[in-house]
Amino acid sequence: MPSFRELLASTKAEINEVDTDGAQAALAEGAILVDVREPDETAQGVVPNSVVVARGNLESQIESRVADKDAPVVVMCAGGARSAFAAKTLAELGYTNVVSMDGGFNKWKDEGREWVTPQTLSSDQRNRYSRHLLLPEVGEEGQHKLLAAKVLLLGAGGLGSPAALYLAAAGVGTLGIVDMDVVDESNLQRQILHNTDRVGERKVDSAKKTLTAMNPDINVVTYDQRLGADNILDILEGYDVVIDGADNFPSRYILNDASVKLGIPVVHGSIFRFEGQVTVFDPLDGPTYRDLLPEPPPPELAPSCSEAGVLGVLPGIVGSIQALEAIKLILGLGDSLRGRLVAFDALEMSFREYKIPVDPANEVTYANRDRFDVVELDGQCLPSFTAQV
Repeated sequence: MPSFRELLASTKAEINEVDTDGAQAALAEGAILVDVREPDETAQGVVPNSVVVARGNLESQIESRVADKDAPVVVMCAGGARSAFAAKTLAELGYTNVVSMDGGFNKWKDEGREWVTPQTLSSDQRNRYSRHLLLPEVGEEGQHKLLAAKVLLLGAGGLGSPAALYLAAAGVGTLGIVDMDVVDESNLQRQILHNTDRVGERKVDSAKKTLTAMNPDINVVTYDQRLGADNILDILEGYDVVIDGADNFPSRYILNDASVKLGIPVVHGSIFRFEGQVTVFDPLDGPTYRDLLPEPPPPELAPSCSEAGVLGVLPGIVGSIQALEAIKLILGLGDSLRGRLVAFDALEMSFREYKIPVDPANEVTYANRDRFDVVELDGQCLPSFTAQV
């Protein structure tokens, strides 16, 4: 049986190896740095933008973290031994452009090259979010993104309730809630943030109690006020994503125009009787609400839930999908519903997808953000434009 030194020497003879200068040059040209040290080691310091995959998890996780097997990869450990074995493993997995960094992180750090102390989760957080940490696509880095994220929920009602609960459970660090209503008994059939003891209480206060009791990690910011053109820009400023749970067209149009002006994506949801719809309006990369509906339909064609009714469980389904889309946007995961509207029919138990094209006649765009003002919905549903300078 060969000794460790013999096995290491044999492995190094089969791979490509670079020194720290060569590694830094490769990274400057776009190579991916894969750090195969253990969590207790990486907690002491990492190279910025590195992909951290412990050596013991390399085979099972690397393909989800580095999908392009032809991408240039530099593998790093503490001193250069584990990275050599990892480089050989990557080659066996089909990665075609892999080098091991001789000297590892210890030499990199001793030479005064750039490194940072990473954020770390507390033991309680590791336990709470353990199922996220097991997902290579989320992991500790993704959980930190969630904890740093800020999501605004327009409404603490049927759609806002399930969305807020799942975002809070996922560890989204700041949840803003806009609602000026009070809890009514008729809400309790579907608005699961609230309960019988809170009938007559302000909805934002009831929502905050429920969410902070579920997850004390998060910060819940309440806006017990009417959302209007005079305050919406100030409220939206600083949020990463907006969950649209509005039940009226004036709110949806001013939300659209404000989100376009600020460049904030909106996860839109709507419900009616036994049907629901979900999409993502992203002013930076896709159509917006005015591309879907340039003008509101007549009131008689768009009755509210209080007029037409809604199956109690339906907003739970739609609101959960909204929470999912918000989390995907925060983490940069998968394919979002940008440009796609999913329609759900509870009676048929069917999902249908429709494409939403960008309307070339729509002038309320991010490129035009300095040319229009956010105004209340009027008879024509047209924003106020200023002359372009």
